[in-house]
Amino acid sequence: MKNNSKKNVIVVIGPGQIGQAIARRIGTGKHILLADMRRENATAAAEVMANTGYEVSVATVDVSSRKAVLALVKTATRLGNVTGLIHAAGVSPSQALPATILKVDLYGTALVLEEFGRVIAPDGAGVVIASQSGHRLHALPAEQNKALATTPVEALLSLPFLQPAQVTDSLNAYQLAKRGNSLRVMAESLRWGKRGARLNTISPGIIITPLARDELTGPRGAGYRRMIELSPAGRAGTPDEVATVAALLMGPDGGFITGSDFLMDGGVTASYWYGELAPK
Repeated sequence: MKNNSKKNVIVVIGPGQIGQAIARRIGTGKHILLADMRRENATAAAEVMANTGYEVSVATVDVSSRKAVLALVKTATRLGNVTGLIHAAGVSPSQALPATILKVDLYGTALVLEEFGRVIAPDGAGVVIASQSGHRLHALPAEQNKALATTPVEALLSLPFLQPAQVTDSLNAYQLAKRGNSLRVMAESLRWGKRGARLNTISPGIIITPLARDELTGPRGAGYRRMIELSPAGRAGTPDEVATVAALLMGPDGGFITGSDFLMDGGVTASYWYGELAPK
């Protein structure tokens, strides 16, 4: 007898190598909606996944636009019950100026979590891909931590310590955004919990993707290669390793984990604070 119940939907915002790897791990038997600012990126990822048996569709989204995020939510809920959110979109320090990084990586993430938090299904789960960079930022005052976690989305970019005169460097903007992601997830997990859903952050280190390969051969390449060489693991990570952690966090075995941040960087951060990578 045919099952006429609504499909379970996994939304992947930023279907790069990490987003795709997670979707492959948790997307069997579900409808996967791949969303990217550039539709051609989502289409290319969808073709790969569809050719290996997944049910996939695509959408365009600019995470820094509430109108665009609301349109994506509408598309997703039209497809079925949103049981999973993988938010892996963002821009890196070498790609954008500080203001753009804060708009996309900080504001955009908060916006996505707010709007999908209104529709996430009971027993659903979300994972935000942050970065080891958030763990290398100096300790912030408690009031700034709280502001990043709980300030209403539309007021986030107006916070005094995020103004252009205060944040002049793209790497600093990126670190603030990624620290903000983990704090925001902690606060948002409380609201998601009221719907019976969970939310966590993964903060990867250097994961080999096309973008990482560009970084390793770009202006900051020597620094990245040094991080790898002086880390306990002595190597970069892979998207599938990130997907293994995400599958735990989004599956039944992770049912007691919410509001948490998982640093997986091969020990780079440990070496930065207490080892050979420590600033002189």
